[in-house]
Amino acid sequence: MNSDAESHQMISELIDHVETVVVGKRDVVKLMTTAMLAGGHLLIEDVPGVGKTVLVHALAKSIGADFKRIQFTPDLLPSDITGLSIYNQKEAIFEFRPGPLMGNIVLADEINRTSPKTQSALLEGMAEGHVTVDGVTRSLPELFFVMATQNPIEYEGTYALPEAQLDRFLMKLSIGYPDRKDELLLMDRAPGNHPLRDLQPILSIDDVLFLRRKVSSVFVSDDMKNYLLDLVQATREHPLITLGVSPRGTLGLLRAVQAYAFIEQRDFVIPDDVKKVAPYVLAHRLILNQEAVFAHTDAFSLVQEMVRQIKVPVFVKESLK
Repeated sequence: MNSDAESHQMISELIDHVETVVVGKRDVVKLMTTAMLAGGHLLIEDVPGVGKTVLVHALAKSIGADFKRIQFTPDLLPSDITGLSIYNQKEAIFEFRPGPLMGNIVLADEINRTSPKTQSALLEGMAEGHVTVDGVTRSLPELFFVMATQNPIEYEGTYALPEAQLDRFLMKLSIGYPDRKDELLLMDRAPGNHPLRDLQPILSIDDVLFLRRKVSSVFVSDDMKNYLLDLVQATREHPLITLGVSPRGTLGLLRAVQAYAFIEQRDFVIPDDVKKVAPYVLAHRLILNQEAVFAHTDAFSLVQEMVRQIKVPVFVKESLK
């Protein structure tokens, strides 16, 4: 059985490994790893060409996982992603052909370009860990991590994700443009010799599942739990927010701070973990009212403001023993 020190080393090496491909985005890689180890899913809203596909592909190759990419389009059907049963004339039986949703690491590219019906098929898989095809329920792999993307500046021909589906994503973030130094490094790479091509696994799927179990044992004190609840309650009472965080969001925040604490090589949660991940876990779950629109504010900024204002519990390490 791996010790905590060995487990922490495994995570650190995984993040370093992915960062050899996705240059200068360590925070993004850490947050993606947080979502995966917390057992959640990730939504990335960003412009084309910033490395979303490379990011998730690098993660999949680093853990030897089955990587699937789904390009969502308006004419995509639920069966195109879940799979379908095809009649085998020779055997006189229907055979199930699994769709790309059956992978370990799934990139759902431009998720808001497909119809609500197809989005719902994805939602079932994300929420329940299985899909239903022709009346038969089929389980997804134990390691099943969806990273969905959407373009923040194109709205023509898109279908807004419903609140219920947004709530299924543990975290939402943006990658952003690289800084000048990192973009120079990208330019200096030899054409046709992308580091993703030669990336080798350094962990296995079993390693990731083991790390998930370790994350679930990270200690969260009663004071820290109340701190989380204070933050969640603030979203439900804020005058600029029509719909606050759901209980699912509360549990998601708990799992995320445990995962982030473990990535930071601790077996207990501190307020800094909450401050780091809360905006990414909570902001996309909020519905703002018209006053917020007139005030030119956004959900992410509101959560950051609440984090600054809510009283932080006194952290005494001895109390955790």
